[in-house]
Amino acid sequence: MLAHRLPDLSRSRLKALIQSAQVAVNAAPIRDPAYHVTKGDTIIIDVPEAADPAPRGENIALNIVHEDDDIIIIDKPAGLVVHPAAGHATGTLVNALIAHCGASLSGIGGVRRPGIVHRLDKDTSGLMVVAKNDLAHQNLSAQFADHGRTNDMERGYLAFAWGIPRHLKGTIEAPIDRHPHAREKMAVRDGGREAVTHYEVRETFAAPDGKPVASLIACRLETGRTHQIRVHLAHIGHPLLGDAVYGPHFKTKANQLGAAAQRALAALDRQALHAYLLVLRHPRSGELLHWERPLPEELLLLKSALEAAQ
Repeated sequence: MLAHRLPDLSRSRLKALIQSAQVAVNAAPIRDPAYHVTKGDTIIIDVPEAADPAPRGENIALNIVHEDDDIIIIDKPAGLVVHPAAGHATGTLVNALIAHCGASLSGIGGVRRPGIVHRLDKDTSGLMVVAKNDLAHQNLSAQFADHGRTNDMERGYLAFAWGIPRHLKGTIEAPIDRHPHAREKMAVRDGGREAVTHYEVRETFAAPDGKPVASLIACRLETGRTHQIRVHLAHIGHPLLGDAVYGPHFKTKANQLGAAAQRALAALDRQALHAYLLVLRHPRSGELLHWERPLPEELLLLKSALEAAQ
């Protein structure tokens, strides 16, 4: 009904206004977009002023691994959102980059994502490359689109997963698309986009009773789908420790861990995934560059606790 009465507002915009309590019926805010209006209802809609679409610089500390005139390599901490989006208009990596680089990022990769060539999930830590000019952006975009199939680019991740895969080394080839019922999730689905993950078990961990409980897995991406490693490892029955989205049924599995590992996992409060390796060709010189970053402190604590329980 509102969509018919207010043609200047899209259905998605109206839904967002309702869910953020900006719509009131008979002076009472409603949050259910499916609410049925009845005759005589008085509806008041508070439409906030449109936000400035261009992110602004913010003084946010960055862990810069390498920087030159063309690129910046950053070790992103868990909890830092890469670019502004719904619910995260400020406090992002993009805001930090704008403050660090100034106007040089303007127009590179779009207003909302200046310089961004790829991204990591908010709660995934590790290495990212950012382009500082158009030449670098175009070159890096081509390298990431190829995913190392015909070039030397490589992205490596370390993942702590529940259980131990039957094959200690292998490749997961399973197409990924949006989950049919939960739009914030991805899922393995027929007809989805090609997704290929190569993996190798680096270390296995046993519970105090001696039974296998978890493993440290090195993953290399041949494609770059949203949540790819999380979805693929969950698909083969080994979701990431701490992954509340793709491993909720494994929460009770934590009871099998030793006391120290249980505390470390509870303190982690995120999926146990770290982008430890980045290899690429410099966009200007063509030099093959290689960076590795160790596990952050919170994942080192988890690893030590898992090892100590054996």
